[in-house]
Amino acid sequence: MRGPRLQDVAERAGVSMKTVSNVVRDYPHVSAAMREKVQRAIDELGYRPNVSARRLATGRTGLIAVAFADVAIPYFAELAHVASRRAPDFDYRVLLEETDATIDGERALIASSEAGLVDGMLFQPSRMSAAEIARHRSEIPIVLLGETPAPLTMDHVMIDNVAAAREITEHLLALGRRRIGFVGHESTALTETSRLRLLGYQEALTGAGMTADPRMLVATASIDATDTAAAVRTALAGGWDVDAIVCRDDLAALGTLRALQERGIRVPEDVAVTGWDDTRLSAVTFPSLTSVSPDVDALFVRAMALLLERIGGYDGVGRHEIAPHRIAVRESAPRAARS
Repeated sequence: MRGPRLQDVAERAGVSMKTVSNVVRDYPHVSAAMREKVQRAIDELGYRPNVSARRLATGRTGLIAVAFADVAIPYFAELAHVASRRAPDFDYRVLLEETDATIDGERALIASSEAGLVDGMLFQPSRMSAAEIARHRSEIPIVLLGETPAPLTMDHVMIDNVAAAREITEHLLALGRRRIGFVGHESTALTETSRLRLLGYQEALTGAGMTADPRMLVATASIDATDTAAAVRTALAGGWDVDAIVCRDDLAALGTLRALQERGIRVPEDVAVTGWDDTRLSAVTFPSLTSVSPDVDALFVRAMALLLERIGGYDGVGRHEIAPHRIAVRESAPRAARS
C-alpha cells in the first residue's frame, strides 16, 4: 500500500502542489496561516517527503550536508543554527554531520560524502591536511570552511584569523596593557586555528616594539572551559603575571574568567580578557566578554553561493574568499581607559 503523496496533501489542504512543496522545503515567503493549513494536512496524512523521488524528478535532493567537529562547541552550534535558518533561502535544507575532530572521522566523511543523499557539502576540517583532502575525489561538490588550508581545486571561505588576532591584541595594547598572555592553544600539536591566532597575536606585539615571550602562553589539554580554568589556575599559582589575556575562543575565555575570579583578580581592572567567536555566551558572562566576532551569516551565504555554482556544474579552480569580522567590545576589555 502506497503512502500519502504530495498530491494527497494538496487535496486535503485545498491548495496547489506548489504550495505544499514550498511548505515542505520551508520556503520563507509562505504566510503563517497557509503554512499551518498545509502542516495540518501533512500531520493528518502522515506524509513524508520522498528524497529519492525528488532526485529522480529534478536531479537534486534539496539537501546539503554541513559537517564539522562537534556541535557542542558554541561556534559550531552557531554555524549550524545559521545554516538551518538560511539554507531555505536557497531552496535547500540541512543535514548536520559531526566528525568528533578525529582524522578517522574526517576521512570517513570525505570517503562517503553522503553520496545520493545530499547535493553538496560545507565542510570544516580540523585534522586533515589540504594535500590529503585534495587526494579524495568526492562524489559531490564540497566547499571548505575554516582555517585549514584548502587545495587549489576546492572552494574555501574563512575569516582572516591572523588579522583578527592582531586587531584584538592591538585593542588591548591601546588600553595600555603590556603583559598580554595567550590562553587556549593545544598543549601538543597545534591546529591551524591556533597557529594563525598565535601568529596574529605575535605580530601585534612585535608591531608595538615588544618581544613575544613563550612564558606568556598557557596551553590547554582540550577545547574546553574546565580544562582552561585548570590550566590558568596552575599558571597563576606559578607566578604568571599578566594584565591582559587573549583567549583562543570563547570557551577558553569562560574558563579564564572563572580562574581569575576564584583568585579575586578583577576583570577588567586588574586583567582584561578577550574571547573569540562572539557566541551567545559572550553577552551574558560576568563581566560580558569582548570577543572577535566573525560574520557567520555572511560566511555561510558566500559558501552556499559557491556550493550552488559547483552543484550547477562549475568545475574550475578553487575560489578562496575571506568573510568579514569585527571586534565586539564589552565589559571584559572596554574601550575606556582602565581604572
